[in-house]
Amino acid sequence: MASSTTGPDHLFGLRSSFYLGAYQTAINNSDIPNLSPEDAVERDSLVYRSYIALGSYQLVINEIDSSAPTPLQAVKLLAIYLSGPENKESALSSLKEWLGDVAIANNPVLRLIAGIIYMHEQDYNEALKHTNSGGTMELHALNVQIYLKMHRSDYAEKQLKIMQQIDEDHTLTQLAHACFNLAGGAKIQEAYLIFQDFSDKYQMTGLILNGKAVCCMHMGRFDDAEGLLLEALNKDAKDAETLANLIVCNLHLGKASSRFFSQLKLSHPDHMLVKRSSAAEDSFDRAVQSVA
Repeated sequence: MASSTTGPDHLFGLRSSFYLGAYQTAINNSDIPNLSPEDAVERDSLVYRSYIALGSYQLVINEIDSSAPTPLQAVKLLAIYLSGPENKESALSSLKEWLGDVAIANNPVLRLIAGIIYMHEQDYNEALKHTNSGGTMELHALNVQIYLKMHRSDYAEKQLKIMQQIDEDHTLTQLAHACFNLAGGAKIQEAYLIFQDFSDKYQMTGLILNGKAVCCMHMGRFDDAEGLLLEALNKDAKDAETLANLIVCNLHLGKASSRFFSQLKLSHPDHMLVKRSSAAEDSFDRAVQSVA
């Protein structure tokens, strides 16, 4: 959350960079003078979350020590959780312990990280236990994502309306609005215009390019989508969503997608597309064996 003082919002640019996926820009522009202690903690949280988004888990784990405030400890826990499958159980155990501690359980960053981790676990009901009461724009935006994952667009819309009442022009409100429109399938052009507006105002990121590309695919413009996704791939050759969207796009274009699938399988073996493909292969193998 921003500082409650009425002065200028020193973290506006940093937040926008982070929300729109310009993680290196967020890190590079994080040396901001005259921050209050509360804003300095938020700045550090955003910087470390940017490092996590770039895959630099160990840097975050090494730099945040046990004396750091709760929001940074929560961010470190996310880095531990994501650093490898062998660390998930200990991270989940620590998370449950912290959420059971009344002194820190209501910290908004800890609740946000809990929501993110339980979303990764696909335990959406558990995620909502900690995020549903909201309190920050990020928590409301995460609620929209969770409800869309649960195919509860009615609840997602309620969260979106709360965000619009708080600040209709907020970057997260606009992003949540675009995701809601995409999930509904009826207002694709409106979603596209939101991503287009972002690309006019901010540097082009993989998140914005993927957003525009998914809109193009919904509208049947697969050639345009492919161009946007290849541009995104140039920015990050291992990005899971870019690779997954390229696979889908190429299937519609009648082009080979095996190389992109191989990249996705190597970089993100737990991605839903990889898991579904593996499940389908297993089913096929069983079917073949049953008639052999």
